[in-house]
Amino acid sequence: MNQITRFGTGPRMSQAVTYGNLVFLAGQVALRAPGASVADQTADILAKTDELLAEAGSDKSKLISASIWLTDIATFDEMNGVWDAWVVPGQTPARACVESRLAAPQFTVEIAVIAGI
Repeated sequence: MNQITRFGTGPRMSQAVTYGNLVFLAGQVALRAPGASVADQTADILAKTDELLAEAGSDKSKLISASIWLTDIATFDEMNGVWDAWVVPGQTPARACVESRLAAPQFTVEIAVIAGI
């Protein structure tokens, strides 16, 4: 039987959840870089993603999918510059990227990933 394990659990959500051989990360925003550039926010989010994946027993080489939200699609190339340097060549996930309003105006990027363990 597969066990569900939650990490960073709060009253509304968990930052990561493992089930079977998968880890699901909540959408991450740049809590350590609010209001910064898209590149800086993306770098902060990906650093946090590395931390959460490690805590759950995984890493970015095991990414399965990623969903990215940008408040301005004109910043797509800026975000991709950081993303492309971070992902493992040959191990890139299925990915979607869309323009959307986020919950707080100081954040311009949000990223959620699913990875294997």
